Amino acid sequence: MFQKRFYRDNFKGDGIIFFNVCVNETDLCIGANVNLYEKALELVKFYRKQIEEYIKIDSAFLTSLTPIKPKPYPQYKASENSPPFRDRGKANFQILEVPYIIKKMCEVAEKTDVGPMAAVAGAISELVGIELLKYSDEIIVENGGDIFIKTNKPRKIGIYAGNSPFSEKIAVQIEPENTPAGICTSSGTVGHSLSFGKADAAVIISKDTFLADALATATGNIIKTKDDIQKALDFAAGYKDVKGVLVIINDTIGIKKNINLVKL
Repeated sequence: MFQKRFYRDNFKGDGIIFFNVCVNETDLCIGANVNLYEKALELVKFYRKQIEEYIKIDSAFLTSLTPIKPKPYPQYKASENSPPFRDRGKANFQILEVPYIIKKMCEVAEKTDVGPMAAVAGAISELVGIELLKYSDEIIVENGGDIFIKTNKPRKIGIYAGNSPFSEKIAVQIEPENTPAGICTSSGTVGHSLSFGKADAAVIISKDTFLADALATATGNIIKTKDDIQKALDFAAGYKDVKGVLVIINDTIGIKKNINLVKL
């Protein structure tokens, strides 16, 4: 389902050129020192194909709301002695290793007790971002509010939190020495992504964008009322790879670990 990313209208950055890359449901806004549209498009198609092909083998990867184990899958291996019209015996199959993106999504889902697709936006952001760093020494990849960033100067990442009075008024300042990093957000009131909570924003900062995305979902699921804020903060901050946690519900905000909050 297409949903206009209106918050992107405010994207700007010294020395950064922003461009969009869209492939079906994947809609990225990318910032780099130069326009890398063609390379980024190639990468998005590559990683999407890996996910789509795996879902054909294991549909639970797409639908499960709880962790699942990745599994290698067989693929027919044609040869001169076994053309397609002949009997395909066991000898004509090879076991393919599960792609890294699939294994890592399942890994962080297991850590955070959510389904693997809870990490898909962060996964694509990080893997596309890492590859683009070969061509630009600064990269920002935003995917539906989930961000991979490598920067050479301080950058403000604005927070959109729906109808909360904090929405578009505050930002997290990211220092270059703390990047590459993932900044991922889950919301129970904004967007079409599934959340079982009522948080306007649950933000996780981590070196691991896969983990940040899955954990943002898990953290957001906890928050039904303001009384759940401390529980959610403690839960997310308990992960050693997490550098900062921020949650917003209505007019209340909670912060734990290393969050440098500034005015937008």
